[in-house]
Amino acid sequence: IEKRASDIHFEPMEDKIRVRYRIDGKLLTVTELPKNRQDNLIGRLKAISNMHQEIVYDQDGSINTYDGYSIRVSSQKNVNGEKFVLRLLKKNPDKRSLFELGFMNNNELVDKAFNRKNSLIVIGAPTGEGKTTTLYSVIEYLNNPEINIISIENPVERRIPGINQVEIAPNITFASALRTVLRQDPDIILVGEIRDRETGEIAIQAGQTGHYVLSTIHTIDSIEVITRLRKMGLSDYDISSTLATSISQRLVRRLCPECKRERDYTEEEKRIIETISKKYGVEFDLSGKTYDAIGCKHCNNTGYYDRIGIFEMLEITDEIKQEIMNGKSSIEIRNEALKQKYKPLVVDGIRKIVQGYTTLEELNKKLLIY
Repeated sequence: IEKRASDIHFEPMEDKIRVRYRIDGKLLTVTELPKNRQDNLIGRLKAISNMHQEIVYDQDGSINTYDGYSIRVSSQKNVNGEKFVLRLLKKNPDKRSLFELGFMNNNELVDKAFNRKNSLIVIGAPTGEGKTTTLYSVIEYLNNPEINIISIENPVERRIPGINQVEIAPNITFASALRTVLRQDPDIILVGEIRDRETGEIAIQAGQTGHYVLSTIHTIDSIEVITRLRKMGLSDYDISSTLATSISQRLVRRLCPECKRERDYTEEEKRIIETISKKYGVEFDLSGKTYDAIGCKHCNNTGYYDRIGIFEMLEITDEIKQEIMNGKSSIEIRNEALKQKYKPLVVDGIRKIVQGYTTLEELNKKLLIY
């Protein structure tokens, strides 16, 4: 908790047990324990996680002994024993505004993206890229006593005052909860994740009947959100008539403020950035300095501390609606979007480098730009 880990891994190996923390998205080995302590360690983890001692196959549990944290525990049998992963969840994490997370610092743009009636807004990104945090920050941004916001989540990771939060249980699915929510006079409905056709169809119906629906989906960028909804079996008509905005994001590590070192851009870095600048018609000011990640005690010698989001936003304009209606491919939709205001993730990524938040090397790990 003190090192800001999001997960702890206990991994039985042939001759030892490896313990790793995930900090700012990267796994770091913190210690190795002798193999002869494996049974004691597993027994203790099961006891404090309320798991069955005698069962050696996959189990889920939780640890609630730390104030302010709930810890989700997952065990899975492998060839060397049972591996445990503990997910550390803050019960009431610090509120982070959309702009602190790295979202486009432009109130007009945010209002245009998020203040919609009769529509569906989807945040698409791979697992672990901060979709839920962005969703919560959007809700904080929109929340006021004059509107009824209801969320359906699995699980409720953070409680927000003034919002009616519904948790999925064995007898409650996203689809069944969403049906009931529509009878609860909502203004804004937050659906934790669109996972299947049934949830997708009800979310679209909710948008078509005058509600404002926010959700997430697993996909690589904002244009592939359309492809993913199609693959779930939703019709081009439903997608084009209801989807208003799709957003995609990645988390990149922020340079450590204590040890980052200023320097000039190299010729190679200038060449890479200028290529992107020409391709997407965006000017970047390279007259300033960039930074190297060095490493110190403050950042566990990684050179990075905390993370920042990079974002792209696709507004579903009339022209893009027409492309969807005509069954055009994601490549054709991308080409149409680029003629308008759409700028891909890499553009915001370069912006964050020029502003001194992160490095080209870190951005490349996420987006493979060179």
